[in-house]
Amino acid sequence: MSNEIPRSARDDTPGAGDHVLGEDGRFHAVDEAVRLSVYGWEDWIVLAVFWILAIVVFYQVFTRYVLNDAAGWTEEIARYLLIAVTFLGGAMAVRRGTHIQVDFVYRFIPPAAGRVMSTFVDAVRIAFFGYAVWLTWLLIDRIGTQRMAVIELPIGLVFGAMLIGFVLMLGRSAQVAWKHWQQGYSALERPEYGDPR
Repeated sequence: MSNEIPRSARDDTPGAGDHVLGEDGRFHAVDEAVRLSVYGWEDWIVLAVFWILAIVVFYQVFTRYVLNDAAGWTEEIARYLLIAVTFLGGAMAVRRGTHIQVDFVYRFIPPAAGRVMSTFVDAVRIAFFGYAVWLTWLLIDRIGTQRMAVIELPIGLVFGAMLIGFVLMLGRSAQVAWKHWQQGYSALERPEYGDPR
């Protein structure tokens, strides 16, 4: 009987540096250490709101299909929690630089022009989020005391989550712009050096 590892179990992928199976035919994979330091504090807030949303949706499904008596408030609250996750999660995307961006043009222009364009993008992003904060504040001022459709809570709570999300995105945009200014480039100019965290 041959001790050779079957071809299907070997790692013959070109460029695969680490072999999972050792000489003895056993797995020798080691997981990377878990690093919680890469997460920002807003990540934990979004995670908490997301789990509240998951519990509400589970309760909605349970009451509708198991008890055959749907809880009417769950649909509205789930919708508003999803809005909160979206806007609060936007701050995570700004910090990590994972919002949609186009870096294709930067490959065809001189580095100095790329630096100017990248700085312009940072300035426009800050201005946009600043304007969004102002508009959301006006919206809360005008209709924030109106009540939700099913639950007797002010709709301003939902717009408050949007306002907090835009304020966080504005702050993270300023932070990211300052980082780009200090290091002399952004992920748009050099996507290979972009820090996703």
